[in-house]
Amino acid sequence: MAGSGQLARRTLSGPSWVRGSGPAVLNRLRGAAVVRPGFLTAAEEETLSRELEPDLRRRRYEYDHWDAAIHGFRETEKSRWSEASQAILQRVKVAAFGPSQTLLSSVHVLDLEPRGYIKPHVDSIKFCGATIAGLSLLSPSVMRLVHTQEPGEWLELLLEPRSLYILRDSARYDFSHEILRDEESFFGEHWVPRGRRISVICRSLPEGVGPGDPGQPPPAC
Repeated sequence: MAGSGQLARRTLSGPSWVRGSGPAVLNRLRGAAVVRPGFLTAAEEETLSRELEPDLRRRRYEYDHWDAAIHGFRETEKSRWSEASQAILQRVKVAAFGPSQTLLSSVHVLDLEPRGYIKPHVDSIKFCGATIAGLSLLSPSVMRLVHTQEPGEWLELLLEPRSLYILRDSARYDFSHEILRDEESFFGEHWVPRGRRISVICRSLPEGVGPGDPGQPPPAC
């Protein structure tokens, strides 16, 4: 897997944020796994972090998730935002979602401690639709996608603070995804040291589900 052999390396938006097992998987996921570095300004990152911190601070980090996918996390669902944050989320909607897609009314906020990580998993189609888009705050991390039927096909995304990642269609359903733990957090030969990471995740609605439908576990992204 990653780190062995001659690896293809390419990005969908620049020279150094996406790398994969070969040209075939890079072409296959072109447009389905996207990284947009520098999507947020430093001031926008501060705006989101400051708004989220009071709620997150009241929660303890947990080490058991309902589907055992996350370790060392705390999370919340947020539907009410300041005007400044609403403007940021509107930019995410325009950048990541099609005009015919409806978004879940709540935004998933996931806070990983420095030793926290997300195990390989495929999100259930019952809980969110074809597209998810996440803003990365505070700390860099590496997201790895591995084909569920052909584990030799993989893609890695370097998620720097203030970047936006988008997963849609085949990247959502045919590949597992994970956030690597600190000791495994390499992008090629480059170690990406982990710190506390907050992700702000917007999700399209599953087919046939209304935007206000309750009781839907959030994806571990």
